Amino acid sequence: MAKPHMVTLGAGPAGVGAAFQLTRRDLASVTVLERSGGVGGNAGSFELAGLRVDYGSHRLHPTCAPHVLRDIRALLGDDLVTRPRHGRIRLGGRWIHFPLKPFDLLLRLPPGFAMSVMADFMGKGLRRRPGPSDAQTFASVLEARLGRAICREFYFPYARKIWGVSPGELAVTQARRRVGANSFGKLLRKLLTAFPAFGPRDPGRYFYYPRGGYGQISQAMFRAAEAVGARFEFGATVRSVQREGQVVHAVAYEREGAVRTLAADHIWSTIPVTILVRCLEPKAPDTLLEAAGRIEYRAMILVYVVLEQDRFSEFDAHYFPESDIPISRLSEPKNYSGAGPPDRTVLCAELPCAPSDPEWRMADDALGHLVCAALERAAIPVRAPVKEVITRRLQQAYPIYREGYDAHFGRIDDYLSTFENLLTFGRQGLFAHDNTHHALYMAYAAADCLRADGRFDRDRWQAFRRVFDTHVVED
Repeated sequence: MAKPHMVTLGAGPAGVGAAFQLTRRDLASVTVLERSGGVGGNAGSFELAGLRVDYGSHRLHPTCAPHVLRDIRALLGDDLVTRPRHGRIRLGGRWIHFPLKPFDLLLRLPPGFAMSVMADFMGKGLRRRPGPSDAQTFASVLEARLGRAICREFYFPYARKIWGVSPGELAVTQARRRVGANSFGKLLRKLLTAFPAFGPRDPGRYFYYPRGGYGQISQAMFRAAEAVGARFEFGATVRSVQREGQVVHAVAYEREGAVRTLAADHIWSTIPVTILVRCLEPKAPDTLLEAAGRIEYRAMILVYVVLEQDRFSEFDAHYFPESDIPISRLSEPKNYSGAGPPDRTVLCAELPCAPSDPEWRMADDALGHLVCAALERAAIPVRAPVKEVITRRLQQAYPIYREGYDAHFGRIDDYLSTFENLLTFGRQGLFAHDNTHHALYMAYAAADCLRADGRFDRDRWQAFRRVFDTHVVED
């Protein structure tokens, strides 16, 4: 029996992971179409000033599914190193270690904030909890569980910065999928794991990282898939996904100025679900196109500042919830990999915004000045000479779970699920604010649902979808 031909859209972790699984298990012949010139998507890496840098701050978390982590270890070998988490959060003009440390909290929390948090904790039993008939949002749920002080001094300003909307406009899904310690009990348990006597080591206090940059994970899977027959077409922009009734049968894509058509038995998409809907030909119903127009993503500018010094700081990442500092996070790639030339380092500043904001149109040098001014304001000024500034712009950095988004996404999801040989998954494909290890888990799950007879097990996939809904993003 001939193997089915699988066309996969997108070569981020989900697309590459699926190609790796399908080919190594000899389940399908695979062609991957990728718009950019390489694999990894927003979880990729590139070289800058002799250092491997990532598209923002990325870590492979120990909560990665064991079978996925086992494959990554086998592919990377000694290049996958274990690193301690060593970041910090600026709160009320003071620095707090992240992950949280009990003694650090006792000694460094602003006194007024600490007293407010304690008062919230003591009064937790007296607060009215939202009932089933109450409208619940990101803001109402977190404030009921964590209290006013933590929310209004940390979570809410950070939420406004990251997603660009008021916390009261965000759906409750954002609290469930984005805030792991969303109750005092969970927060306390995380703190106690700093003491060995209170239980096993919290996996959030260390992470895995490839010596060649985070994109080495996708690169290794790409090479392994290609070695056993997967074909990758780079610089390929999808123009249409062609269908007859509820069956998709081909993809038209543009590459090197020519439009080509590729027949397929299955099409698996990891590109943004909004783009997939608009690519269907004949076109999707107007109600679906309208729903796609209501799905929102937050954009981000990554500003890389090359400094003529060995290290800027000892920390891997700095978090800035305060509204007067425009960047949300600053990472130093050298402190993730532990490698690089001794005479230079790179800072990567994350600036959430919208493509309509003036920052999106600013020149690289101007954005470099903006970052340096922000660090000066945060009392960690840049003292070394700035050798170079470059930027990368990500138009779909984060999904925005605005109140009511689930009705629009649900309409799209229900419609796409009626196609017997079309699947959408991954961070962009399921509009999920997930980590790389979650995207890889989805890819492995998809391969597990492709049966030996070439048919896709939809019932099993729906069971996996319920697992995906429990994923919580980790910073």
